[in-house]
Amino acid sequence: MLNTTDPTSTLTTVRADWRGWAALAVLMLPVLLVSVDNTVLSFALPAIALDLEPTSIQQLWIIDAYPLVLASLLVTMGTLGDRFGRRRMLLIGATGFALVSALAAFAPSATLLIAARALMGVFGAMLMPSTLSSLRAIFRDRDQRRVAIAVWAAGFSAGSALGPIVGGILLEHFAWGSVFLLSVPVLIPLLVLAPLLVPESRDPNPGRVDLISIGLSLATMIPIVYGIKELAVEGIASPAPVLFAVGLLFGALFVRRQLRLPVPMLDMSLFRQGTFSGAIVVNLLSVVGLVGFLYFVAQHLQLVVGLTPLQAGLALVPGLVAMIFSGLLVVPVARRHPARVIVPAALGFSVVAYIMVAFGTAELPILVTAFVALGIGIGAAETVSNELILSSAPSAKAGAASAVSETAYELGAVLGTAILGGILTALYRAQLVLPAGLPDAAADAARETLAGAVAASETLPADVGAALRDAAAHAFDSGVVVTALIGAVLIVVAGVVAATTLGASRGASKS
Repeated sequence: MLNTTDPTSTLTTVRADWRGWAALAVLMLPVLLVSVDNTVLSFALPAIALDLEPTSIQQLWIIDAYPLVLASLLVTMGTLGDRFGRRRMLLIGATGFALVSALAAFAPSATLLIAARALMGVFGAMLMPSTLSSLRAIFRDRDQRRVAIAVWAAGFSAGSALGPIVGGILLEHFAWGSVFLLSVPVLIPLLVLAPLLVPESRDPNPGRVDLISIGLSLATMIPIVYGIKELAVEGIASPAPVLFAVGLLFGALFVRRQLRLPVPMLDMSLFRQGTFSGAIVVNLLSVVGLVGFLYFVAQHLQLVVGLTPLQAGLALVPGLVAMIFSGLLVVPVARRHPARVIVPAALGFSVVAYIMVAFGTAELPILVTAFVALGIGIGAAETVSNELILSSAPSAKAGAASAVSETAYELGAVLGTAILGGILTALYRAQLVLPAGLPDAAADAARETLAGAVAASETLPADVGAALRDAAAHAFDSGVVVTALIGAVLIVVAGVVAATTLGASRGASKS
């Protein structure tokens, strides 16, 4: 295998041997873990809501605390990986992630579960840039790298496919905390095999660790993402405008500092490339669409249709399989056709998916078919855009470039839940018409979340409980219509960005 400790090597056309592909298999373990964790949590949320009784805001934070912290730290951790070694950061992150996941499994309250999820985000930020940037170092041949990135992207989809099935089995036989214990058997093989198979790589000319830049990056991301959450849930009267202003101010200071430093933490010249910036936006909006779709479909299948977590997971498997295959099948297509054509065409399938949900019935076959269409679009678009991000960046800056890509992915996960989930929550509350004669406690629970309404209905007389469930289901599904249309618009925007920024680059060249 090519000596990956020297990112400046001119042997850029040397093809990786079997050790490179074995290293890829090892790097798939944390990728699978993160995607399993995200999907499992969506399906475990109803059980968590029934057990810990979180408020609607806490329920969103249970999902968002992890990607919020992770997104805030990805650029920092990616840059530290470039300096101190990407494999080293991978191993530290794996160890911490496994330990904190075990703590999250036994959280006795919503507050402590949110805290554990936030700490998982710290270690998760060490994992993800290391996996993608290591691929840039291992696979110098662009055709091989494109296949490796397709496998990397398919790993997210495969984890998403395994998450509902494995999680469904666990949730039917054990408490919800069991879903967090999945990280332990996944990360132990990583800790054993990574030192043997994954080569260490780093930037040969790293800058110093700039604590001011790290602080500015955190001060930028946290207020903006928190402001989005507040705006989605509480409206314009919330502190969101102030939070946006604070985040943008620190963001401007961060950019100014990076432009003035001789060796910046984040090379801002990357964003002057239309292909790099366009691919980042496509990643962001695609993930918003995917996570937002999963947020309301997982709840509809379990709380409205009445499926068990396992049954709901199996219902989404065809779409997740479609996502895997579309990511792999787009590789030979990308060699012959420009990204500005492939990505918008792929995202067209995702737009169709949201339109089906908005204007079709909420029957199970419609939802399954819609998710297949969504998976085709997201799988192909993510593979092409991630490859363009890595190819646009110098090899020595692979960690920073990967961190920006992962930041877009995780920020998209936050926005998918905060924007689409928050809008859905607001619409649910606005359209919920409670039956007469409800006890105050049941009424308050029903107004908070759909899960609260279902739980409250089980404590009421049969006729009143049925009326409450019907009212909550109607309010929820009415909100889904508007939310789906907003999701379709976001995917259309992603397609327009791809068509106008990704250029005509094909994969024939080596880089």
